[in-house]
Amino acid sequence: MPRVIVDCAIYRNGRRTEGPEDFSDALDEARASGDAFLWIGLHEPSEKEFSLVTSEFGLHPLAVEDALTAHQRPKLEVYDDSLFVVLKPASYEAETDTVTTDELMVFIGDSFVVTVRHGEGAALSAVRNRLESEPEILRRGPTAVLYAVSDAVVDHYIEVADELQMDLEEVEAEVFTPTSDSRASERASNAQTTAARIYNFKRQVLEFRRATGPLATPMQKLAGAGVPFVDAKSQPFFRDVNDHLTHANEMVEGLDRLLTDILSAHLAQMGVRQNDDMRKISAWAAMAAVPTMVAGIYGMNFEHMPELHWIWSYPTVIALMLAIVVGLHRQFKRRGWL
Repeated sequence: MPRVIVDCAIYRNGRRTEGPEDFSDALDEARASGDAFLWIGLHEPSEKEFSLVTSEFGLHPLAVEDALTAHQRPKLEVYDDSLFVVLKPASYEAETDTVTTDELMVFIGDSFVVTVRHGEGAALSAVRNRLESEPEILRRGPTAVLYAVSDAVVDHYIEVADELQMDLEEVEAEVFTPTSDSRASERASNAQTTAARIYNFKRQVLEFRRATGPLATPMQKLAGAGVPFVDAKSQPFFRDVNDHLTHANEMVEGLDRLLTDILSAHLAQMGVRQNDDMRKISAWAAMAAVPTMVAGIYGMNFEHMPELHWIWSYPTVIALMLAIVVGLHRQFKRRGWL
């Protein structure tokens, strides 16, 4: 299985040691030592490839099915021979305003840790390197790996939330930036784009929430007592992770509320602009109606219209129409319709 095994090592007393190349022999060696454990990392294994690990580590079939199928919610499952935790690492692409979530499964049991990741954004090499530089934490055994992985995933949630916050502030400034009448056409063309971007952000925040929200219950359980295969002295560490997760969830909730407010404000502004446009159209229509009405009266060709025989009737009617139109224009201008 060299293709799917990312790394495989025995850790004894907090230090990485050389062990047998075959992971089944390495597990026997770790269990025989009493103060060591095996950590094997896999990347998108097939059912056939993972079956070897399943038989050697005694993993529960239901957990194995979840690990192979992916598309799971964050959760914690306790089985007879292992503890199964599902995490969803998140990443944010600022250029496309897209939140992407991968999946990371962690099995811990008697002297072993098995991590299975799906996607390219959940690499654990940095976590492994950090743990190997902190042997005092690594001495806690498989629990240390679960803590470090959870801590890395949750801390990155906060980074993603910060990046989303920065981009949302740009959208907010775009919505509330006043534009002059000379840019009305440009403003109208950008309104649809802004609304589409806000809706896209709503979808991304929803995807982000699917990763952070369900993880709260597993972290609360790990921060408590009585979870099998978890070192009782590690509760303060998981409480710290749970605190960070709570902060991340609060940030996600804040982002969602901010998006709702921005969208409501944007729609309200569009309504106000449409009303303003309708008032302008109505004002110009009213001014155009006056000469149309007068011209329509004199276009009926009645014989008994005394003013038709006046020398100054034509310029008088024209002047009257202009006076009425100018008066209406001033009135509409004073009321802000034009």
